[in-house]
Amino acid sequence: MRISHRIAAAGCILGCWLLFPARSAVQDAGAPIRLWSGEAPGERGAVPEDKVEEQNPNASPRSRRVTAVGAPTLTPFVLPRDRGTGAAVIIAPGGAYRFLSWDSEGEEVARKFNEFGVSAFVLKYRVPRRDFDSANSLPLMDAQRAIRLVRSRAGEWGLRPDRIGFIGFSAGGHLGANLSTNHARPVEGKTDALDQGDARPSFSILIYPGGYVDRSDPNKIADGYPIDANTPPTFVSVAADDKGSVDASVLWWRTLKNAGVKTELHVFASGGHGFGLRPRAGNAATWPARAADWLRELGFLRKD
Repeated sequence: MRISHRIAAAGCILGCWLLFPARSAVQDAGAPIRLWSGEAPGERGAVPEDKVEEQNPNASPRSRRVTAVGAPTLTPFVLPRDRGTGAAVIIAPGGAYRFLSWDSEGEEVARKFNEFGVSAFVLKYRVPRRDFDSANSLPLMDAQRAIRLVRSRAGEWGLRPDRIGFIGFSAGGHLGANLSTNHARPVEGKTDALDQGDARPSFSILIYPGGYVDRSDPNKIADGYPIDANTPPTFVSVAADDKGSVDASVLWWRTLKNAGVKTELHVFASGGHGFGLRPRAGNAATWPARAADWLRELGFLRKD
């Protein structure tokens, strides 16, 4: 009887391990890192105070929205050196430049990429869009600064400066497209030595992006997004029933391909918009594994 109990217990331990991967597969969030020591550049007039809303306090998983950002930050999920590949991603949640979907398109994604040996930083960029900033230049400055900051501290965190990428969702995908093509744009206002660093992402992963299509010609990327052969390698994923993003995603991929950029596109049959990693999206929620395969094929996940 005692033996059978031990066998059953061993089976339970093995079964539980298979169902619930070891906690060490991911990293707990570190303390947020402010992008600038003082007021972020480019602001005019009053700056909003940071605000977070819990959409449903009893929901699991959590579903928080960051509805105002005055002091942009990075929340780090940095792997120990013996578990990392040297690659890292800055993650920009979506929210129409009005809010940030902090869990479903932020921290959950960070933990998922930790499983691939990729350190992650969730970017709290400035929202809502300021009245004077129709070009979304403030979020672009935040994204540039995020790449530069992580790259400048790569040695401290056991990262490779040439493996610092960017993931964006919806509006965050637009931000990733903007960063990919305008990473060298000068920062407006107060700057420091860090703002002279390289802000080009090593790679970009754009999930249901949009906002860059020419309004007069839906088959053309708007002026202001200069795609060329130096645009970072880019992975794009979208659901076919996402009316607002599917054509824009295909257009971005096709324009990259025609420019000679290494790129990959996944259009899932269904999933809608804003699915992140949530199981309700079905196969569309498997995009992280496809992105990891792509990164591995390009050599970004080699442990060397």
